[in-house]
Amino acid sequence: MGNVVAIVGRPNVGKSTLFNRLIGERKSIVDDISGVTRDRIYGFSDWNGKHFSVIDTGGFVKGSDDIFEAAIRSQVAIAIEEATVIVFMADVTTGITDLDDEIADMLRKGGKPVICVVNKVDNSQRDLQANEFWALGFENTIFLSSMSGSGTGELLDMVVDFLPESEEESTSELPRIAIVGQPNVGKSSLTNALLGEERNIVTDIPGTTRDSIYIRYDKFDKQFFLIDTAGIRKKSRVHEDLEFYSVIRALNAIEEADVCILMLDASLGLESQDMSIMSLILKRKKGLVILVNKWDLIEKETNTARDFEKDLKERIAPFTDVPIVFTSVVEKQRIFKAMEIALEVAENRVRKVKTSELNDVLLPEIERTAPPAHRGRFIKIKYITQLPLHYPAFAFFCNHPKHIKPSYRNFLENKIRQNWNFAGVPIHIFFREK
Repeated sequence: MGNVVAIVGRPNVGKSTLFNRLIGERKSIVDDISGVTRDRIYGFSDWNGKHFSVIDTGGFVKGSDDIFEAAIRSQVAIAIEEATVIVFMADVTTGITDLDDEIADMLRKGGKPVICVVNKVDNSQRDLQANEFWALGFENTIFLSSMSGSGTGELLDMVVDFLPESEEESTSELPRIAIVGQPNVGKSSLTNALLGEERNIVTDIPGTTRDSIYIRYDKFDKQFFLIDTAGIRKKSRVHEDLEFYSVIRALNAIEEADVCILMLDASLGLESQDMSIMSLILKRKKGLVILVNKWDLIEKETNTARDFEKDLKERIAPFTDVPIVFTSVVEKQRIFKAMEIALEVAENRVRKVKTSELNDVLLPEIERTAPPAHRGRFIKIKYITQLPLHYPAFAFFCNHPKHIKPSYRNFLENKIRQNWNFAGVPIHIFFREK
């Protein structure tokens, strides 16, 4: 499975600030008001060559204190079930609270690797006070200040020690396709329609899917692995956590897949959660197919597929070279077409272009439209080659690599896409000094 690091703890201990430190960006809205973390709550990080997803559970809790406590308990339970490593965060200024004790108790019984992080330790007096947290009984306990960032490197060292050695992407000859999307868009129904059997119990209640399934598909001369990122196992979980649970599942599936089919509900269009999932897919350099489900329910007079697609491409720009398929899983419309396209995207992702061909095609284009000069210096691109990676990446060798503007990078990407089929796959371009 993909490596997921979950940050758990009471409200206001600094989970969002630590999350930002770990993924190296200011993603969450950090505020002192309880429960204000509403923004992006998951991202990717890498340290010492190991990749992992980080999830900030704070963003999933809404409501009053007692709801907080119930939701936190249920999140800790989910994290124990689903995460690879759990970062349990506490606050030196409040000391050990009853809720800290309770969380610690659940984590000790859970059997997953836990790192206890005592936050806000930013002077020698607090350093002394923090020692009481050893009483929680975690061998891996670390004092840090997530505001200043001191101690973050040490924490990352501890985290990656628990992660399995990164394998280069598995070179299984069969592509792995994951169906991801928000709860209730029809992911399980799609799996069932493809397999022609009720593998999951599908009902209209969001969150009734039982478990994640990894299925070898072998029909109609097509072979691939299907990763169904099912939702939630136990209906008793509170509704807020459905989102948390399905996000952890989606992160795991994205890590494992070669191509992700992002399912949208036609009546809802592209929502911010879908954009978040999409950006994760692209960040992890996976192939992407967008599947617009429940198209049969849309009034065709007012909405044409062309309008919908145009609107969708405006929203997902600049990466618009993405296949978009309109389906109705219930009516079994175009679902096999969607899988054919996903398999084509899997081929595009491993496509290799000969160095001679790249140079023959692109150097004349570059000659016609040279990179803009930087402070009177002319930039000359002399040579291009594709890098030996498991996703499309190209190195352009030139005299001033640092001075090439993003707009020119986009120009080169468009030229690559015009000449070779990389539909559905992010392309990475590097400029190197010759």
